[in-house]
Amino acid sequence: MAKYLLLIHGVDAEWEAMTSEQKREHDAAHVRFREAAGPRVAGGEELEAASTATTLRSDGAGGLITTDGPFLETKEVLGGFYVLEAADLDEVTRLAALLPEVRAGHSGVEIRPVVEHG
Repeated sequence: MAKYLLLIHGVDAEWEAMTSEQKREHDAAHVRFREAAGPRVAGGEELEAASTATTLRSDGAGGLITTDGPFLETKEVLGGFYVLEAADLDEVTRLAALLPEVRAGHSGVEIRPVVEHG
């Protein structure tokens, strides 16, 4: 089994603008995804808004620069993630297609294989 990271990207303002009913439907879709994936879900969490992020970068002289929020201005931000263990990319793609962010006009899901060291 290989590990894959599913990165859920979207527009914060769109998620924040969801009605209570839309939020319930959205959450229910994630429950259905976790049920379908079962033990293949090795981890995952929803993240706080990008405005709560702290970014660390080198200052070029051996020190660090700390900034609030994402380093780059962007419309889409990372909203959450799952780690899946699956036989292959086809299995992961089939499961990821169940996530509501795949069909919303303001979001998407990036699938990346995890490098196994050792």
